[in-house]
Amino acid sequence: MIVMYGIKNCDTIKKARRWLEAQQVEYRFHDYRVDGIHADLLRTFVNALGREALLNTRGTTWRKLDEARRASITNDDAAVALMVEMPAIIKRPLLCAPGKPMLLGFDESSYEKFINEV
Repeated sequence: MIVMYGIKNCDTIKKARRWLEAQQVEYRFHDYRVDGIHADLLRTFVNALGREALLNTRGTTWRKLDEARRASITNDDAAVALMVEMPAIIKRPLLCAPGKPMLLGFDESSYEKFINEV
């Protein structure tokens, strides 16, 4: 089963979910805010994609951090701790399916390829 990770009120999540539903793709949505996110799962994401890819440094949550807090994110453990504390800072959407590489962000052609390989 495909799992989409994100936050339900995110515009990109809404677009991605509409696309999946229009394609009649079955998936489960995991909302970081409602369902939570565990450090172990985030470490899996970081190991696969890298903390730089997962940290949304263009978003409001990152911009609201003071400079000292931003500078303190120097390793994977610090990044995971921040993402657990502030899940809105995680780039989204993230699609996962067993035996497939994770897909971060939304692009119709990438989603089509991802779905056709499931």
